[in-house]
Amino acid sequence: MTELPLKIQISTLPKSPGVYQFYDDENKILYVGKAKNLKKRVSSYFTKNHEYGKTRILVKKIKHIKHIVVSTESDALLLENNLIKKYRPRYNVLLKDDKSYPWICIKNERFPRIFPTRKLIKDGSEYFGPYTSMYTVKTLLELIKNIYPIRTCNYDLSQEKINAGKYKVCLEYHLGNCLGPCEGFQSIGDYDRQVSEIRDILKGNFKSSLQSFKNKMKSLADEMRFEEAQQFKDKINVLENYQSKTTIVNPKINNVDVFSIITDDAFAYINFLQLSHGSIIRSHTMEIKKKLDEKDEDLLQLAIFELRQRFNSESKELYVPFKVVVEPHLKVTIPKLGDKRKILDLSIRNAKYFRQERFNQIKIMDPERHTNRIMAQMKIDLRLSEEPRHIECFDNSNIQGSNPVAACVVFKNGKPSKKEYRHYNIKTVEGPDDFASMEEVVFRRYKRLLNEEQPLPQLIVIDGGKGQLSSALRSLDVLGLRGKIAIIGIAKRLEEIYFPEDPIPLYLDKKSESLKIVQQLRNEAHRFGITFHRNKRSKAAINSELENIEGIGEKTASDLLKKFKSVKRIKSASLDNLTAVVGMAKAKKIFEAFH
Repeated sequence: MTELPLKIQISTLPKSPGVYQFYDDENKILYVGKAKNLKKRVSSYFTKNHEYGKTRILVKKIKHIKHIVVSTESDALLLENNLIKKYRPRYNVLLKDDKSYPWICIKNERFPRIFPTRKLIKDGSEYFGPYTSMYTVKTLLELIKNIYPIRTCNYDLSQEKINAGKYKVCLEYHLGNCLGPCEGFQSIGDYDRQVSEIRDILKGNFKSSLQSFKNKMKSLADEMRFEEAQQFKDKINVLENYQSKTTIVNPKINNVDVFSIITDDAFAYINFLQLSHGSIIRSHTMEIKKKLDEKDEDLLQLAIFELRQRFNSESKELYVPFKVVVEPHLKVTIPKLGDKRKILDLSIRNAKYFRQERFNQIKIMDPERHTNRIMAQMKIDLRLSEEPRHIECFDNSNIQGSNPVAACVVFKNGKPSKKEYRHYNIKTVEGPDDFASMEEVVFRRYKRLLNEEQPLPQLIVIDGGKGQLSSALRSLDVLGLRGKIAIIGIAKRLEEIYFPEDPIPLYLDKKSESLKIVQQLRNEAHRFGITFHRNKRSKAAINSELENIEGIGEKTASDLLKKFKSVKRIKSASLDNLTAVVGMAKAKKIFEAFH
């Protein structure tokens, strides 16, 4: 892909949380940063006057920007740490040391200890996290300590040493914070049951613990022991407000390549996430132009081979959305639930964002290609026989039948053609009848185009449901255009799209570009029509105020407005000024009416 100017790279960034990476002209990584809003944060580097010289030098060196989209700001913080540890960029100084985010460890030993740590030791122990704040870790451990009597000593509690009476209970036992397994006062089974419940809490699966605490709270309240009941209520609140895990890191997921694919008619977008020791260390999305009608499976298999070779991946396991044929020594997993599925979903999200960025970049760099793609997509989505290069949309406006008007807006190649917009005064309909008004306007519009031998649209959009659509169809029948022009109706409530003689509406994806253009047409027709209606209503109200004066007719009112521009100025005008416009007799009547 040709290197895009920085301005375009920045303008097409998503507004989602994520991590950005700056590269120089030799494709060396300069800096890794996190952001709650990627577009806003990255833009700030190029719009602010930076106080520090180091930042100014960094900005001058930036030639290319990459990013990874994540779910939350917390995920971005963790991923930033992982990438800085991996690549050690020159301009990142705060996180280059070996300090990392804290974890909670359940030690692999008899009567396991539970404690915070920043180091992961491969000795069979379980690690939960990482957490973005040591405060969170301390809160959790304090919660666990208050709920479960877990030992804090570092003794080797083997059965032989306990039987030999090597240890004596400490102050923690007498305070009720430990049940004394060192002297055999607590069985290994009972202790392991507590650890199992703690493990569930750390995983976020604390439904059973919550129910147990609620029962205890209720029991204590029934016994009028309100202070103790309040303690359990506090524990319940902490548990309910706690969210334990992040999608970014899971220490059990080790050395895995994750691939996902998003396709359209012309291109495929394959995202590659590389995980090492449970952390994302690389994200890359490639674009493949389809030459034939290739299947997603074939394209993904091709991309897997290419990307693994390009980045020298030695991972033995792949996460993919569907079954693919790869080298025999590789394990292929199709995740359905849990952390594995969350990581695959993250890869899919990055592929979707990349696709949208490419669309936005093409819209700026190659407008014709963008238009061709949109038109081709609308043809498919709206079941048309040809691309809708010329679309017209109709909308009615009235208030309880007063000053009924209609509007027709025209889009050419997906963009407004404002010089071709038309207003209509409803001539043949009495009272508030939207159906009859629509029938009249559609007839008048296309009767004129036929008479003047003007080009007809490929698609007509009617603002309304089945009723308005049927009314428009009657006019097309009279003109002999039924079947020659595609026509649809769009209802506001659920954005249903109706087709002639089809009672079941079409529901397009809310993010569909085809739906967005139809909505833009509908909104533009409504805006154009309502503006005309308001102007007409306002003019009618002004004229009626002047014409209510005895002896003042429509022509006199028009002459006055032409001269003074508003009723307010007419009211404040002197008798001499009024006389100069309409003569002495009428000027006196107007002056006396307003004074």
